[in-house]
Amino acid sequence: MLTVEKKKKYTAEDYMLLEEGAPFQLINNDLVMSPSPIPLHQLISVRIVYAMLSFLNSINDNGFLVCAPMDVKLDEGNVFQPDILYITEKRKAEIIKDRIEGAPDLIIEILSPSNAYYDLRQKKDIYEKYGVKEYIIIDPIAENAELYALKNGAYYLHQKAQKSEQLTSLIIKDFSFNLREIFKQ
Repeated sequence: MLTVEKKKKYTAEDYMLLEEGAPFQLINNDLVMSPSPIPLHQLISVRIVYAMLSFLNSINDNGFLVCAPMDVKLDEGNVFQPDILYITEKRKAEIIKDRIEGAPDLIIEILSPSNAYYDLRQKKDIYEKYGVKEYIIIDPIAENAELYALKNGAYYLHQKAQKSEQLTSLIIKDFSFNLREIFKQ
C-alpha cells in the first residue's frame, strides 16, 4: 500500500498502490484528494443513472454504464473517477480491462465545491485530449447543464440547458433527460 507522502510526480503505478476506495484521483501527476460528495450530488447522480439505465434497457443497449468510483486510466499521469461514464457496446472490449483504459464515449461530472476547478479545467482538457466524445457538466447550484461535444479534436459547447429544459445526448441516440426531474428537491 502506498503511503501518501509529498512527492513531485505520481504515476498510475503509484496510484494503483493506494488502498481500494481511497478518495484520490491522479490528475496531471498529482494525487488529488476529495471528501465524499454531499447528499445532493449523490441524489443527482442516482437520478441521472436511473434515467440513462431505464432508457438503455428500453432499447436493449448493451453498452457499459457505471457511476463512481470507477478508475479511468487515460495515461500514466491521469487516472480519474468520473461521476458517471458510458462506453458503447462496440468499444467495451477495447477499453475495459481491470479498470477502464482509454476514453469512455460519454462522461458526466457533477460539480461540487471541492472539485469544480478540476472538472471545469484540468479534467475537461484531458478528456478532450484523449477523445471523450461527449462531456456533460452538471451544476447543482446554478441548476443547469452543459454538453460539450468533440469535433475535430476540440470541444465545443453543443447545448446549455436550464432547469426547465431537456438535455439531449449525441452519443446515446434519442436519449434526453429533464433537468427539472434531476434537480427536484
